[in-house]
Amino acid sequence: MSGKRLVAVVALVALTAGVAIAAAPTDRVLPAHEYTTEKARALASAHVHALQELSAGIYHCWPWVDVPRNGIGFYRPRGAQQDDRHLSTRISIEQEPSPAFASLRFEERATAMFSRYIPPLLRRMTKDPNVAADPKLDGFTAIVDWPKPAPRGTGRPVSETIAVFIDKASALEFLSGRGDIKTLPSHARVLGFDGETPLGQITLGPAWDDNFVATFKVANYQLEPGVVCN
Repeated sequence: MSGKRLVAVVALVALTAGVAIAAAPTDRVLPAHEYTTEKARALASAHVHALQELSAGIYHCWPWVDVPRNGIGFYRPRGAQQDDRHLSTRISIEQEPSPAFASLRFEERATAMFSRYIPPLLRRMTKDPNVAADPKLDGFTAIVDWPKPAPRGTGRPVSETIAVFIDKASALEFLSGRGDIKTLPSHARVLGFDGETPLGQITLGPAWDDNFVATFKVANYQLEPGVVCN
């Protein structure tokens, strides 16, 4: 399926509206004392304010997205043989998949969600330059899950998930403008999950520029006074 076709299809995904306004939660960032290595505790202590700002920015500016408790932190990437530490963010997308989105293969849905959310997540995770500049940081992990398309009334909802692992050099090359969005997936290791069932490493198609996150507005949602989204 062509990239243009995928863009058109993923645009048909309907997102839930009417999100309530409340104070940003403070439990989305894993506290420094809960890490098990000195390297991780040092990263968490040095950048606690940056991670809380990352959490608050997602909460206020992406109100259709949920970050679970301890969903942001300096986690060891899956399969690491040493104490590598990635700045990791996990988000869940509240959406009602359209029939067109449901008709795609899993890898095509995964490519669409990668294109929509991974670049803006990387930009938010590196908003504080001190985080990316820390020599103890080895890379970035972004975990995105969304409701698995299924016929109505088929029982308990199941999520589909991609876990994207990108080394720091590749991520910063892309963010600096030297890297191409089309080839970004080829510089990442991507694992897929169908509910709790691991699908192993998956191959995505070429990604594309998707400005949805920057332009989508939730109906009747207003930012709290003093909050600026950029």
